[in-house]
Amino acid sequence: MTFDFDTVIDRAASDSRKWRKYAGRNILPLWVADMDFAAPPAVVAALHRRVDHGIFGYSAAMPSLLEAVVGYCAGHYGWKIEASWIVWLPGLVTGLNLAASAVGEKGDAVLTATPIYPPFMSAPRNMGRETIGVPLVPRADGRYEFDWPAMERAVTPRTKVFFLCSPHNPVGRVFTRAELEQVAAFCARHNLVLVSDDIHCDLILDDLPHIPVASLSADAAARTITLLAPSKTYNIAGLACSLAVIPDTKLRSQFVRSMAGIVPEMSPLGYAACEAAFRDSEPWRQALLDYLRGNRDCIAAFLQDHLPMIKLTPCEATYLAWLDVSALNLKNPGLFFEEHGVGLADGVQYGAPAGQFVRLNFGCPRATLTEALARMKRAVAQA
Repeated sequence: MTFDFDTVIDRAASDSRKWRKYAGRNILPLWVADMDFAAPPAVVAALHRRVDHGIFGYSAAMPSLLEAVVGYCAGHYGWKIEASWIVWLPGLVTGLNLAASAVGEKGDAVLTATPIYPPFMSAPRNMGRETIGVPLVPRADGRYEFDWPAMERAVTPRTKVFFLCSPHNPVGRVFTRAELEQVAAFCARHNLVLVSDDIHCDLILDDLPHIPVASLSADAAARTITLLAPSKTYNIAGLACSLAVIPDTKLRSQFVRSMAGIVPEMSPLGYAACEAAFRDSEPWRQALLDYLRGNRDCIAAFLQDHLPMIKLTPCEATYLAWLDVSALNLKNPGLFFEEHGVGLADGVQYGAPAGQFVRLNFGCPRATLTEALARMKRAVAQA
């Protein structure tokens, strides 16, 4: 089967939050993690079938959807889960906020490793908790790793939760089994609940396995809330369908109680899309990964040839390039590139030092990416 990722689909006049941010301005939006590709044909077909039914009342996950999720986890990660462990959610950010609320009490702390997806830092604060961020450290090869001595020093008696992003957004790491075993041991040693955001786990670009932390041991499973979704991989975030996998009965009950009266019913369209994504869209995913590898390599080659002062952090997973622009000596690099026609995410919002990083979403047709890189080249030449 062949799939088209090169056609540029006009989203400027649509309801796309990504594109409407710069409505009326000649700025290419490469900021939010939302790809400019049509969803897999199997997903689109499933949505047509569901819409043709014509009734959209309150819905629940069908047995076939639960079977698809359980089978997906077993087939892709060798992780045997039970359908009863699944809690459906309208989004991963909702899951982060619920997890922060479900464990401990107000005034407690949530630990995470920065730079990190912004809701990792805001969710604990939303729930009356403290956020403790410990910077990741770059290795000689440019890949980031945990600073374990600093992590140990950061834990306090009121630290109850560790937020992990695996694979990591924005630095693109796929953590090894040894690293994840260190995470699990760290959480066990300090009696922390581990909340693992695995939303990018099906977007691994290098020949590396995704290992859910909860699959490592019985103890890891008992203390872990794993957040998953088809939204990033299959580009269906607007359909609002995510899930938490929580093996421990008590922890799952705490999590579900924190949802009461707050979390809305799931959409029947979200359920339909999720099932088709997990059950019927693997050929599309493989083609997507090939295309994203090409885009990543395009960025690396362009920077090496034209903008060697900008450094691409090795991107093992996701479609998000973490770019070190510190050599440009810009006070606000996000604003600088925006003024030159490229909408990037400034690294400050991820907890990075000001003026040092931007995040570029390369989940777009290559023509869009090459034009964005050309604009960046012209911008730097004019600086």
